[in-house]
Amino acid sequence: MSEALKPGGGIKPDLPFTPVRVAVLTITDTRDEASDTSGQILVERIKAAGHELGGRVVVRDDIEQIRAQVRSWIDSKTVDAIVTTGGTGLTGRDVTVEALEPLFDKKIDGFSVVFHLVSYASVGLSTLQSRATAGLIESVFVFCLPGSNGAVKDGWDKVIAAQLDSRHKPCNMVELMPRLLER
Repeated sequence: MSEALKPGGGIKPDLPFTPVRVAVLTITDTRDEASDTSGQILVERIKAAGHELGGRVVVRDDIEQIRAQVRSWIDSKTVDAIVTTGGTGLTGRDVTVEALEPLFDKKIDGFSVVFHLVSYASVGLSTLQSRATAGLIESVFVFCLPGSNGAVKDGWDKVIAAQLDSRHKPCNMVELMPRLLER
């Protein structure tokens, strides 16, 4: 990677770590929890990072099922972030973006940009087939990743993990959490 594209910032291990509660939602017509490898990768990485698993559910590529599960977690006030996997592609059944972007109070435009940057390094121009997105619903961060294992690893390892780590400087999303509902 050229010097111009190396990310700045980083984890400051001497700072205290604040765990957050992260839920995993897999959107698929072809898998169940036993065969959901991308969801399992996220669960393992969330726990390895020191966070709490706020829930794990598999739903079909159906706008109402996706929205109902996300609303359930948000209304419960038991999760700080939701990571979805699947349904971000271009086919007729890929409806995660259509389900969730209308619910966003704020879209995190930079997430898609950075995700595609790191994805391009892994899969080249195939990254164009993903509509990875992120936003805030009330005070909950929602990250929507593609369903492939590689995309989940790139999304968590190279983007989401650092922003959900309170020790990441110069800034991170955890430090914003107490202020997300300010008016």
